Amino acid sequence: MSEGVWPGPTDGTAAGKRQALRAMVEARQAVLLPGAANALTARAIEQAGFSACYVTGAGVANTLLGAPDLGLVTLTELAGTVAAISDVCALPLVVDIDTGFGNALNLHRTMRAMERAGAAAVQLEDQVFPKRCGHFDGKAVIPLPDALAKLRAALDAREDSGLMVIARTDAAAVEGFEAALERAAAFVEAGADMTFVEAPASRQELARAAALPVPQVANMVVGGRTPLLPQADLADMGFGVALYANAALQAAMRAMAEVLGTLKADGDVSRVIDRLAGFDERQAMVDKATWDAREARYRDG
Repeated sequence: MSEGVWPGPTDGTAAGKRQALRAMVEARQAVLLPGAANALTARAIEQAGFSACYVTGAGVANTLLGAPDLGLVTLTELAGTVAAISDVCALPLVVDIDTGFGNALNLHRTMRAMERAGAAAVQLEDQVFPKRCGHFDGKAVIPLPDALAKLRAALDAREDSGLMVIARTDAAAVEGFEAALERAAAFVEAGADMTFVEAPASRQELARAAALPVPQVANMVVGGRTPLLPQADLADMGFGVALYANAALQAAMRAMAEVLGTLKADGDVSRVIDRLAGFDERQAMVDKATWDAREARYRDG
């Protein structure tokens, strides 16, 4: 299945991006959603021709803090990252807000910050704080009434109802897959725009999650608990999104280790020169030509 340009508003406004994202996920064609932890990666995703971008909480923790995904990122750090990405990336942004940085009251502030920063959707999960990566051991989920209260707070806090709320449950690894489906169904009833059953362990469990009445997220984690299926299979099941939250980050980590290891061993990079972006390629990725034109405009009057 090709990843083309989806129809929808192209005015570049936040409202337009939110409408475009909703059209993508409601098509249930498993739109590919790569993750970015910073503005440079978001630029690469846009330049590669994808239709939307995911701001990955795990990636922000790994990249900004050099730390694992254990609930260490703050709201201020995340909001700054989302705003920086919004400044240079025209794609709709789906933002991982983990557990919302607190209780239902904190959710109100979190939602306002994400809306101002330019999010087209947020993903809220039901783990106990501090949360853990969905494919780590040792997770726990909050009681369902508390999770529903937080979801309602997120929905109520929106000024633009086009800002989608994706309700994620990590209950499969804690209480079993049936409990996870029951939670997701409760989230749908409470008004979630999408749900996200984390860590299905088989193709059959994926298909059952996809059958829920609102669009669903399939999280494709390399080395995780969920089988990696191609986009076409996920589209056949009816998923709204095929999420690759950290594929770009994992590629960058491997490349950095290999190039730096070679530099240390050889004293130069000649053996891995083909692994490095050229100078012109690097400047093109950060759109230096636009900055040069802007500089010339003000320099020349």
